[in-house]
Amino acid sequence: MEKPSVVHRQRLKRRAKRLTRRIMPFVAALFLATPVAAPVSKTLARARTHQTLPTAEEMRATFLNQRFDKLYQDMNLEAQGMQFGVFEKAMTGYLNLKKADKLGEKDRLTVIDFSLPSTEKRLWVLDLDSKQVLFHTLVAHGHNSGENMATNFSNENESNMSSLGFYVTQAEYMGKHGRSLKLVGLDEGYNDNALKRSVVMHGADYVSEDFIRQYGRLGRSLGCPALPMDQYAQIIDAVGGHTCLFLNGNDASYSSHYLDQNVAAQALAAANSNTGQLI
Repeated sequence: MEKPSVVHRQRLKRRAKRLTRRIMPFVAALFLATPVAAPVSKTLARARTHQTLPTAEEMRATFLNQRFDKLYQDMNLEAQGMQFGVFEKAMTGYLNLKKADKLGEKDRLTVIDFSLPSTEKRLWVLDLDSKQVLFHTLVAHGHNSGENMATNFSNENESNMSSLGFYVTQAEYMGKHGRSLKLVGLDEGYNDNALKRSVVMHGADYVSEDFIRQYGRLGRSLGCPALPMDQYAQIIDAVGGHTCLFLNGNDASYSSHYLDQNVAAQALAAANSNTGQLI
């Protein structure tokens, strides 16, 4: 067979180069679209590890959320107007205070939600041992905190405003409002002047359905969580003696080191192991 000429071989090379230039973009696209193969077992193992190993913070949050949600459902709190987010905060603080040995033997938690209007029942006294709502009633806010809605809060003396945060109830006494219950505020900068300001639980005749019908809102205090006259004595009996009170409100600046989920989870786990109960 006759060998191709030099010219012919050069023509063949040029054709091959043109063909290569046309084909290469398609080959490159194929490789870019198809991931480089890796050992399947290692890839799946990495995926499973990433999906099934939540962080410690996520595990604590899930643990608390599940337990709080169960208690919230058991006590039928949604039907009684309490928001779960408020309950979650109150319970986290309660467990932190329990862990710090700041509470007495009564497993009682009082929640006041000043994000609700004064015309609604926004105070709850919870018995966490029996999982019962002992009281659900009206409560007044401070005169300078707002009209029907409490929108302003203060820790300052003579501000005549309510103070947000966690409190522990103390001893009762007879004052200008009759039988009253002292409160110690535990959140520095938010309510720790409560004793100096004489912020206490007491009864008031301006906390009633009749007052609401006449004025369209409750009357207001000088900063005390004032209670209905037909219930205040029973409530003082129920919550007196180092129990937890949480006063919630619409204030984005509020913070508390008693809202530590890690401490709450430890306290809850310890309570479960010791008693076998939720709280």
